[in-house]
Amino acid sequence: MASTLKITLFFSIFTIFFLSPITSNPHPLDSLTPSEFLLVRTIVSQSYPSPNHKLTFRYVGLEEPEKPVVKSWLTTPPTKPPPRQALVVIRLNQQTRELIVDLSKRSIVSDELYDGFGYPLLTREEEEAAADLALKHEPFLASIKRRGLNISEVVCSTQTIGWYGEVKTGRELKVICFYLNGTVNMYLRPIEGITIVVDIEQMKISEYVDRAVSPLAKAEGTEYRASKIRPPFGPRFKAAPPTPPGQLGFTLDGNVVSWANWKFHLGFDARVGPVISLASIYDVDKKKYRQVVYRSFISELFVPYQDPTEEWYHISFFDCGEFGFGIYAVSLEPLNDCTSNAVFVNGYYAGQDGKPVKVPDVMCIFERHSGDVMWRHTEAELRDQKVALTGVLEVKAVPYTHIDEITEEVYGTLVADNTIGVSHDHFLTYHLDLDIDGDTNSFIKTHLITKQVKDKNIPRKSYWNVEHEIAKTESDAKLQIGLNPPELLVVNSYKRTKTGNKVGYRLVPGSAVGPLLAADDYPQIRAAFTNYNVWVTPYNKSEKWAGGRYVDQSRGDDTLAVWTENNRSIENKDIVLWYTMGFHHVPCQEDFPIMPTLSGGFEIKPTNFFEYSPVLKSFPPQHTSWPNCTS
Repeated sequence: MASTLKITLFFSIFTIFFLSPITSNPHPLDSLTPSEFLLVRTIVSQSYPSPNHKLTFRYVGLEEPEKPVVKSWLTTPPTKPPPRQALVVIRLNQQTRELIVDLSKRSIVSDELYDGFGYPLLTREEEEAAADLALKHEPFLASIKRRGLNISEVVCSTQTIGWYGEVKTGRELKVICFYLNGTVNMYLRPIEGITIVVDIEQMKISEYVDRAVSPLAKAEGTEYRASKIRPPFGPRFKAAPPTPPGQLGFTLDGNVVSWANWKFHLGFDARVGPVISLASIYDVDKKKYRQVVYRSFISELFVPYQDPTEEWYHISFFDCGEFGFGIYAVSLEPLNDCTSNAVFVNGYYAGQDGKPVKVPDVMCIFERHSGDVMWRHTEAELRDQKVALTGVLEVKAVPYTHIDEITEEVYGTLVADNTIGVSHDHFLTYHLDLDIDGDTNSFIKTHLITKQVKDKNIPRKSYWNVEHEIAKTESDAKLQIGLNPPELLVVNSYKRTKTGNKVGYRLVPGSAVGPLLAADDYPQIRAAFTNYNVWVTPYNKSEKWAGGRYVDQSRGDDTLAVWTENNRSIENKDIVLWYTMGFHHVPCQEDFPIMPTLSGGFEIKPTNFFEYSPVLKSFPPQHTSWPNCTS
């Protein structure tokens, strides 16, 4: 079970979740199509035929062509696109193998055994099978009877076990169970006191402990479905201004979106979800598109819970590397998730058997009003990346119904009778491969320095000015954002404005949040990529997952933090900016039974990229007459 909060991603004015199938003439960065998934399955199965081998597919995704190859294709179309290849991770006879499958040659061109620490993505099939074991386990059935519960009302899910210093580990999951009996909101009625561990290689229960009978939270007050909510109600919202039906402000050509003067490619990955590539902006003065972003996505989401007791200490989710953002994506609902004029598309990933799994309407694209004027004396163009968190809390059953009864540390907030909402964090690490007017870039920290006025004839005593620090190596670049952060720029030193400034874009961070776990705590060792909010690395196609390639039970030996120990040169190089945005979540009663949306984000803004404000020559949209407006 991935962490239970739903995540909504916004890019610029678009909501993007997933990608539609590719066309017959694919773009080099197009996601794999259902037919390509099937071809991969056929090629791999022919090399490892059953029943000779126990084979499961753990990850199937596009093996990106080399960046120079993609850029060459872009600058000299209509040349033949580079060969389509897939990166495939399989479990074969209890071992992990990495394959590169060439779809045009219909063959495996690389096949390597992985013998390091950690395991690949879990599959939904094995998680469901592990959960089902509990419901048939006689000791568990006895435990349910001992608690006076009806087994037909029990549902189970799984959690990863992490790594806590063990020398040797096997592929295991913990199973947690919940009681319905009057609610569909199962996560709010956990059955505490039972530990169930499943060996998922053998698919059998390897450990079972019934420690104690704990109180069960009430079903009352856990309903969240709109059709089931009963009075009294709050005031009805007034309708927002509608978008004229049939009108779209963007075009979708295959998987390339064009909006205003922007153009970018959309892709999907089973592990990281939506991928935005090749974002460029049309410069009306230069009469050409100028590069800004080569490839960007959420590389990892780390969610550590803060209850160190026996049944809870292991709960630290790595949502991308353990479960897969794309695998756990869900269908979107018109008018709830997306506006009336949104364009919906389907998504696909490879199931455990290698066959494509379709998720209908898993992505929508629509224009979203920012709420601000484009300019009125001071505003300039910007690009946003936003995240919205909502969903159901992870809760713990306790004997308390009032805070005055609590006589021990409870690691969270009493949000309802017998229910503690456990404190936790969310750390989202973004991979931002910026190519500002090309791929030879540098990272600059612009510090604001308070200075003293030296001229005694001036009554003013102080002022601030800027000092620029060019990061020459990876160590120079990493940064924990504090109360007075520097301005953070990615520039192209070889491209200048007429006045001599280096063209660039700057990162405008969101709230400054960092980890509070001890650096030597095992979850933090595995998530050392959150130790700094900002990192910069030289581009390396293989360095795209901040938590490492194999995250389940990983040991922190293949993370962004480890890669940067080489302290490589990053000045005037093809570089990647990594940004971690965090939330400390102390639950409150308003988060129960379902959490209102919590939003955060950051901006990437042009800084001396243009000769003047680019919005001056933007035509405003055609105005519509509204009853409450006068001209």
